[in-house]
Amino acid sequence: MPTNLKELEDRLWQAADQLHANSHLSSAEYSKPVLGLIFLRFAEVKFSKAHEQLKAKFANKRRGITRDDYQELSVVYLPEKARWNHLLHLPEGADIGKALNDAMTDIEKENEDLKGILPKTYTAFDKSVLVELLKIFNSIPMDIEGDAFGKIYEYFLGKFAMSEGQKGGEFFTPTSIVKLIVEIIQPFGGKIYDPACGSGGMFVQSADFVSRHKGGTLSVYGQERVEDTVRLCKMNLAVHGLGGTVIQGNSYYSDPFESVGKFNYVMANPPFNVSGVNKEDLKSRTDRFPFGMPKPDIANYVWIQLFYSALAPNGRAGFVMANSASDARQSEMEIRRQMIEAGVVDVMVAVGSNMFYTVTLPCTLWFLDKSKTELTAKSAKDAKGKEKNLGGSNGLGVRSKDTILFIDARNIYTQIDRAHREWSEAQLGLIATLARLYRGDDLNGFKLEESQFPNLTEAQLTTLKSAIKNRKYADIAGLCKVATIKDVEAQGWSLNPGRYVGVTEKTADGVDFAARLEELNEELETLNAEARELEEKIAENVVNLLEKK
Repeated sequence: MPTNLKELEDRLWQAADQLHANSHLSSAEYSKPVLGLIFLRFAEVKFSKAHEQLKAKFANKRRGITRDDYQELSVVYLPEKARWNHLLHLPEGADIGKALNDAMTDIEKENEDLKGILPKTYTAFDKSVLVELLKIFNSIPMDIEGDAFGKIYEYFLGKFAMSEGQKGGEFFTPTSIVKLIVEIIQPFGGKIYDPACGSGGMFVQSADFVSRHKGGTLSVYGQERVEDTVRLCKMNLAVHGLGGTVIQGNSYYSDPFESVGKFNYVMANPPFNVSGVNKEDLKSRTDRFPFGMPKPDIANYVWIQLFYSALAPNGRAGFVMANSASDARQSEMEIRRQMIEAGVVDVMVAVGSNMFYTVTLPCTLWFLDKSKTELTAKSAKDAKGKEKNLGGSNGLGVRSKDTILFIDARNIYTQIDRAHREWSEAQLGLIATLARLYRGDDLNGFKLEESQFPNLTEAQLTTLKSAIKNRKYADIAGLCKVATIKDVEAQGWSLNPGRYVGVTEKTADGVDFAARLEELNEELETLNAEARELEEKIAENVVNLLEKK
């Protein structure tokens, strides 16, 4: 067995992808049944270990081992004909596709939590492909470490998302984006909600965070519009040994969890710039949309309010959003202004291009924190006229009720290939550390690896080293800036980090073409949004004039 999980993942993927290349199936047709086989192999490993444990327990007892005995150990019960060895050693003339479909059906019958989740389209595969797939996944060792299956499943999810293009982006958020949201939110325990949960990556990474930090119990709640994606999510949770409630539904109109004020954490990667949402049906729900309805036919600020309203009084939210939402004007700016003045906007992170598998455009990560409203205002003085401590358990934080941390992370990335980027663990750690310095939180032993940041200047790195060593936040030109609400008002209530962090000194080579192109693209997105709103206003005025005639 390779000691390196990455080697195992790569080997499994290369073999499975080669089979796909020689099949007649599309990526969408191929992906879900293959993920189903990973799930089945995982279930077999857990079942076999439980079987040995139960055999020893009941060795001297009259009654045999029952399905309930396995399920009491939180193990998926596998009927005999659904077990891996039975399927792997079917006779040569057997219909393997039908046998796999029957196996998935039988597993669902015996395990209520899996009802309607598992794929049953194996008869669409050529027999030779199924035989080889069973052999490929049979090479996963039975003594593989605890969460390795979950990591393999997530790895395959990401690879399939990349190969499925735009459709892949609907169910999978790149792991490094999810990890950063989790590291800044810090979900130590409580209720977590994702109203656009896709394949469940936010839940998986949150559970991993709780495990690493020895946090409390995490309760998972999710809603997803596409039924097939709900199945992917439930399989993903099962492979990671997680429970939770995930429901199929449209989060604009459906609120099955009665979410208002209920959740400690909200995390999401919603679809950007959606049009056609029936806002008339939503207007009456002022509890879910407390800042009013945006006038443009764009749902970004519908989503943002859904996330905000679902938070408990001490709740935190982290979500991905189109860059244009940070600068949108008129009615959307009015909603944004109310949120900023309420003191709930905590951290904004600008993310560079090519971080997603399906779109090259940059985006912004928003972080809200309702508990921030209870902090002292930055301008407050104590009885002796000295500035009050602004927050943080160690007194070194600079966060206050009327501050927002802006981080420009566009120059922090690792290039995977020509069209894709990600964050390394060291890069994720630095961005999260900036937020922790701002809040005065524990840095979790973070150490700066300078080699991981080739695009940062010597001046930026020097300031970072000092800030981390002294555990004291510092503004760094071109990277991070703490702004007050008055600063934001002066910028037209913009939440675009680029407006606040400034720029570093340019080298002799002059302007960075890619960075300048990103800036121009952001400006174009903002102008386009304003143009759409003006078009609607003009059309409305024309209708009013015609009606008066």
